[in-house]
Amino acid sequence: MEKIHAVFNSKFNYLHDIKISPLSRGYTFSDSVYEVIPFYNSKIIAFEKHISRLKKSCSSLNIPINIEKTTNEILELISTSNLRDGYVYYQVSRGVDLIRSHMFDNKISTETFGYVVEYIFKTQALKVMLCEDLRWQRCDIKSTSLLGNIMSMNNAKDKGCDEVIMHRDNILTEGGASNMFFADDKTIFTPEISTNILPGITRDLLINEIKKAGMKVEEGNYSIDDLVHAKSIWLTSSTKGLAQVIEIFNYDVSLERDHHLFLKCKKIFSEKFFK
Repeated sequence: MEKIHAVFNSKFNYLHDIKISPLSRGYTFSDSVYEVIPFYNSKIIAFEKHISRLKKSCSSLNIPINIEKTTNEILELISTSNLRDGYVYYQVSRGVDLIRSHMFDNKISTETFGYVVEYIFKTQALKVMLCEDLRWQRCDIKSTSLLGNIMSMNNAKDKGCDEVIMHRDNILTEGGASNMFFADDKTIFTPEISTNILPGITRDLLINEIKKAGMKVEEGNYSIDDLVHAKSIWLTSSTKGLAQVIEIFNYDVSLERDHHLFLKCKKIFSEKFFK
C-alpha cells in the first residue's frame, strides 16, 4: 500500500497510521471546514487565497485556528512528499467532545488533519445533470457537511453523469464540486457570489485573468433557461481546472464543443498557472 504523508494535530505520520476519536465533532456533526490546495510542477497555486478562505471558513463557524502553524504544516506536507503534481487536503474540526452534544464546550481544542497525494491535472469533458440544490443555506462556508452534494452527485453518477449543475428556485447556483461558467458568442457569464455559492479560488483566478485579457465577463443571477440556450458551458475547481460540459443529461441542449471563448479562457488560465 502506498504510504501517504499526513499530519494530525501537528504530528506528522502516514495516513494509515492516523486514528481519530469517534467523538470528534468533525465525525459526529460535520463541525469542520476544509481546503484543497493544488500544486503543479512543484508550485502551489494561489496558496494565499486558499489560506485566506480557510481562515474565513473557520471564523464563520467560530473555530479557533493557528493559521501560521497550519500554513507551515501544509508546506511541510508538500515538501516531504517529493511530489511534483498533486494537492493537499486540510481539515479543521472544532475538536473532540467528552460526550456527543449539540452545544460544544468552549474549552475543547481545535483538531487539525491533512494529507498530500499525487494528482494528474488533465483535460476533462463532462456530462452533467441539472438538479435542485438540496444544500444548506451557507454554501459560502467550505464546510465538510456535503450530504446534499453527495446525494445529487451520486444520483447523477447512476445515470452516467460526471457532475451536476444545481439550481435553487430555477436560479443557477454551482456544480456539486465546482463553479460554473457559460457563454454565448461574445460574453462569458457566471453566477454571482452569494451565501448559496462557494467563492471558488479557480473561479476568482479565471475572472481576474480574462478581465486582464479584455474579455467580457458578467456576474449575475441566471436561470435554467439562460443555461440551456448557452453555446458553451464549463466548470472550474482546484482539481478540474477548466472542464467543458459536452452534454446535459436531462435537457436538450446544443453545445459547441471547443467554443472559441472556452478555448481562449483555457489557454489564458493554463499559461498563467500550469507552465
